[in-house]
Amino acid sequence: MLELKNISKSYKKGQKVIDNINLDIKDGEIFGFLGPNGAGKTTTIKMITGILDIDEGEILIDKNSIITNPIEAKKKIGYVSDNPDMFLKLKGIEFLNFIADVYEVPETQRKERIEKLSKEFDIYDVLNDKIQNYSHGMRQKIIIVSVLLHNPKNWILDEPLTGLDPKSSFYLKNKMKEHARLNNTVFFSTHILEIAEKLCDRIGIINKGKLLFVGTIEELRKAKKENISLEELFMEITQVNEENS
Repeated sequence: MLELKNISKSYKKGQKVIDNINLDIKDGEIFGFLGPNGAGKTTTIKMITGILDIDEGEILIDKNSIITNPIEAKKKIGYVSDNPDMFLKLKGIEFLNFIADVYEVPETQRKERIEKLSKEFDIYDVLNDKIQNYSHGMRQKIIIVSVLLHNPKNWILDEPLTGLDPKSSFYLKNKMKEHARLNNTVFFSTHILEIAEKLCDRIGIINKGKLLFVGTIEELRKAKKENISLEELFMEITQVNEENS
């Protein structure tokens, strides 16, 4: 479970890039975080994961504060960044073992999981190659495998499907559904509205740092009194925000 309470962030004095966001992401749900480029999706995610400091408010991960109890909070999450270009000098297997060490995954368990997951995502044969030699899609896959490896309760995924081939995208979406069915939490940002419409239990729409809507797609349609696609609803609600700002 993720709880965001009155979260704000400013990069310049008096100019908020995240403006008083409140969100409760429940166990057992897939929550889609939608917004135009520069809306504040990645900044919000980086605050949830403790990469960026919070200027105002509080974030709780399974009741653990990311501010006052960051180690316990971070143990409860698995994070896929929007940029997979990291640990490039390591071999794939070295990186996965490093992550397994950090999260104290037992030796036998890690070997089984690494083999299973790397085969599912078609990177098993390149685990002894350096990550710098991987394509963008392969780098994305190994980051995803590293998250699944330690099986965290809360998945925080920033544009996780970018760069994935259709087979790997299919696997990941199924794993997201399976994870939620086991009463875990999946929070992911995406710009692919069709995927959000098919996959998410609820969505949040953010623009210019303000949370414009939280709920189901059907609730959004009822609020707008229109039986139209999520894409059309998204364009309508973000354009109104642009006009009013």
